[in-house]
Amino acid sequence: MNALTDKIREVTRLVTAHRQREGAGFMVRRPLPSQGFDGADPFLLLDEMGPMDYGPGEAVGAPDHPHRGFETVTYMIDGEFEHEDSAGHRGTLKPGDVQWMTAGAGIVHSEMPSARIREQGGRVHGFQIWVNLPARDKMMRPRYQELAADSIPSASSEDGLARVKVIAGEALGIAAAIDTHTPIVLQDWTLAPGADVTVHLPADQRGYVYVFQGSALLGDAATEAAEGQLAVLGEGGAARLRTDTAAPATARLLLLGGVPLNEPVARYGPFVMNTEEELMQAFHDFRAGKLGEITRSATLG
Repeated sequence: MNALTDKIREVTRLVTAHRQREGAGFMVRRPLPSQGFDGADPFLLLDEMGPMDYGPGEAVGAPDHPHRGFETVTYMIDGEFEHEDSAGHRGTLKPGDVQWMTAGAGIVHSEMPSARIREQGGRVHGFQIWVNLPARDKMMRPRYQELAADSIPSASSEDGLARVKVIAGEALGIAAAIDTHTPIVLQDWTLAPGADVTVHLPADQRGYVYVFQGSALLGDAATEAAEGQLAVLGEGGAARLRTDTAAPATARLLLLGGVPLNEPVARYGPFVMNTEEELMQAFHDFRAGKLGEITRSATLG
């Protein structure tokens, strides 16, 4: 092993998420992209949906919208989201479930809080992450990978103070069930007060930590990242995640890593391509109906 592989990554920057409305008007907390920080290759966007407590008739989502050239990862923490698309897929994501959708050449997609939550109200909390596709895969056939909560590999540290759900990548000796086009790490860590865990994060990947509950101490320098902050990690081969023994609450965070594509990005709204010409073609194809449309059914199954 070389020095870089052994090196603990330190925080080089902290980015505080801003709040904005998306879709039909639901609130997100967004650290990426944000003012002064729009590059996290291969990640394009990180939205924390909510947490929001809706009353009856208040819940809103993202009705029919197109995608081309990248992947969307939806991870539910609380609540339920119904989805359907122009390829005929439909279903319901419940707490802990993951949907990894490769839009590829293009798809029209709808994501809405479940009928129960829309009618009766309830809590909605989750994430949507956009992962860029390399040029060779941008026009591939759309693909879905969906995992129920109990199918996502999980593990705990020896002392039981750190627990992880491995959505992508490897941690604590377990590997994800999701197949990714390029090497990706996406893990949900829960750290009790006094937790201290070091996890391998390959040196060729860029690394990030997003704290969405409590606060965490990162790296050997113990840089504090608070709720709603994204920490950009420097060079190294491992991430050290810990919490103070006197922390008032459990911390929860996402650990992300990815090999940068280092390719040009032409991006507008729901399309992410490599050139302006490809971007204009995406709009033309969508307007011409080549991405299809959602055939409505009476109920979602």
